[in-house]
Amino acid sequence: MTGYQHLSYWLSGLDEPLTPRPGLPGDTDADVAIVGAGYTGLWTAYYLVEADPTLRVVVLEREISGYGASGRNGGWCSALFPTSLPALARRHGRDRALAMQRAMHDTVGEVGRVAAAEGIECDWQAGGTVTLARSEAQLGRARAEVAQAHAHGLTDDDLTLLDAGEAAARCNAEGVRGGTYTPHCAAVHPAKLVRGLARAVERRGVRIHERTAATALRPGAAATTAGVVRAPVVVRATEGYTPGLPGQRRVVAPVYSLMVATPPLPEETWARIGLAKRETFSDYRHVIVYGQRTADGRLAFGGRGAPYHYASRVRQDFDREPRVFAALRRALGELFPVLGPDVPVTHAWGGPLGVARDWSASVGLDRRTGLAWAGGYVGDGVGTSNLAGRTLADLIRGVDSDLTALPWVGHRSPHWEPEPLRWLAMNAGLKIMSSADHTEHRTHRPSRRADLFNRFLGH
Repeated sequence: MTGYQHLSYWLSGLDEPLTPRPGLPGDTDADVAIVGAGYTGLWTAYYLVEADPTLRVVVLEREISGYGASGRNGGWCSALFPTSLPALARRHGRDRALAMQRAMHDTVGEVGRVAAAEGIECDWQAGGTVTLARSEAQLGRARAEVAQAHAHGLTDDDLTLLDAGEAAARCNAEGVRGGTYTPHCAAVHPAKLVRGLARAVERRGVRIHERTAATALRPGAAATTAGVVRAPVVVRATEGYTPGLPGQRRVVAPVYSLMVATPPLPEETWARIGLAKRETFSDYRHVIVYGQRTADGRLAFGGRGAPYHYASRVRQDFDREPRVFAALRRALGELFPVLGPDVPVTHAWGGPLGVARDWSASVGLDRRTGLAWAGGYVGDGVGTSNLAGRTLADLIRGVDSDLTALPWVGHRSPHWEPEPLRWLAMNAGLKIMSSADHTEHRTHRPSRRADLFNRFLGH
């Protein structure tokens, strides 16, 4: 594969050439300048011009639309939010926390609605998510999550506890003892979604300039290598690539998540694995794993575990970590022995996601400077970015709405510590969580070290 197709399985199979759109031809004026042509930037542009077709919106992208996490993620359009419901309730009260979660639930349907309305064929399947418990420690976390969700106003219609048989009926992984199920998730082909969204905003008059790197964001302007876009509102929608902007090094930490994909599996194999409704799946280990059954019958499976790189560096060679790819293959074989010990893999890829210091996603607009932002999704961005785009559209147009009253609006996360403290903390946390999973697998007892680390993060 050449060009951008090698960046992920999703991008490799698109039936369109990944030819960059023309770059910015020089200085220009706009009403809104958006830096980043991933989900956040494109959803913001979409809802702005949907509400007011007269707005002049310019989107600037260093590479191509969908180059970053939007074209490489696990394909979960979920209602997951990086800050837990109990943590939101402690900070903002039960009612506001519940409103945030309900907004995320509604967002899943909204993404599906727009995809259908705009003719974006993105393999959408609203099969929900099954999260497996494969040890007593994991089962305890499943029970606690359901109890906390119900205590904060959700019901079994939102998140329900599964016994071993019910969980295995959805996803027949090895050693399943139970789990949880939520209907609030759809499996999606993420690259088809982001590329289709780019075409949808262009049809509505938005200008997208690719291969145009932003060099500075300041009140009234986004400076690039090709010229300056003058605009009263400038939106930062750069997520894991944010540290590359001047003055933004410590705003988020870029953490790498990696994925593998199998060849299309035969139906008899799927009959043993399950996922008949294309449920997305995970389990209750500490180092996150995630997967889906793709529309063409593959298992696409990913997880954390790659190291954080000193000084928040982001480079293409960090996308490929052979040790992590091997661990993902082993994890797939352990989950689904029917695949055999040496699970065949046709694609392996990765990329950075954005993590704020307090693990809180946020969206906002500084009305004094006209600088707006959204991000810090911690890997939950397929759905959350849509809510961010709708919220930014209201904030930019000065509309007070239920969305602009949500508790993440205007939140300012503290900056990450300077190096080497940032590098030490991030990689120590990864080791703690990996060690905890190993200990729990052997003893089936919860890890106190992991619990303490989660409390430190405010989860």
